[in-house]
Amino acid sequence: MTILVTGATSGLGRNAAAFLLQQGETVRATGRNRAEGEALRALGMEFAALDLASADTAALQPLLQGVDTVWHCAALSSPWGAWRDFHAANVQATTHLVQAAVANGVRRFVHISTPSLYFDFTHRLDIDESFRPAHYVNHYASTKARAEDVIREAAAAHPHTTFVMLRPRGIFGPHDRVLLPRILRLLRERGGQLPLPRGGAAKLDLTYVGNVVHAMHLATTSEQVRSGDTFNITNNAPTSLRDVLDAMLTRLGIAYRIKDVPYPVLDLAARAMQGWASVSGREPLLTRYSVGALNYDMTLSTRAAQEKLGYQPLWTLEQSIEQTVNWIKAHGDNYGL
Repeated sequence: MTILVTGATSGLGRNAAAFLLQQGETVRATGRNRAEGEALRALGMEFAALDLASADTAALQPLLQGVDTVWHCAALSSPWGAWRDFHAANVQATTHLVQAAVANGVRRFVHISTPSLYFDFTHRLDIDESFRPAHYVNHYASTKARAEDVIREAAAAHPHTTFVMLRPRGIFGPHDRVLLPRILRLLRERGGQLPLPRGGAAKLDLTYVGNVVHAMHLATTSEQVRSGDTFNITNNAPTSLRDVLDAMLTRLGIAYRIKDVPYPVLDLAARAMQGWASVSGREPLLTRYSVGALNYDMTLSTRAAQEKLGYQPLWTLEQSIEQTVNWIKAHGDNYGL
């Protein structure tokens, strides 16, 4: 079958497209990075350079022709930015993609959402998919929540397409341009010192990118899911940021020191940086969300994914870290190493 992968030029989408190609599927990839797109073509994929945020339904029709399944990985996932940009990338793009998919008879649509929509500056453990905070923490969380509404509305209105949503927590691994790069940037700007609330002891879930792709494949092939189903995805191994950093940075030979800074101090600094960012237009080094996510415990329940998808991680946390370290060592230039 032909599978369309959005956001295929980096991160999760890049790994997803490579997996499908290895499985012998016909992969139609799209993304904004033309250079990466040429690399995908060289591997044997179809590639269309496209910014989904600015494409309407008509522009997407050729992209969806002959497509059996959509893996929608593309999103604007920054902790900072203008509302209009998040709405265009996360809500508008999803709406148009769903409309084009339905019009072209797509059988299954796997949408990548986020557990960021759970966050509310409170310690929460074993969160299930039904939880909603009183207020979303930022534009990213609120627009991804609205994109989920778009998916649910489509699931109710168009029974011939099965829509499945996944919420993977803290994706890391090859081609990561979010989690580890931001940590390394902070290390460089702070002279090897990481200021962390609670000394990095906050309990959290992470998910190796290979395990997310595995969950996407299960969401595509499972006959147990119902259209509109949503699943948390993690490595099923809650840990602390301090332990993960120690395991990863030590193996990479990166010198660092964690400085235990009171959360109120970091929160105050983040407020000030956000205030200046609203004037300068530059993304702040710290945001209230990024600081809060390092302070508050947050773990997810994956019981629904285990029961309905048969999901279990293919890589343990230890194996995931080892795989990531080996990839970074081989591609150090991508991380400024």
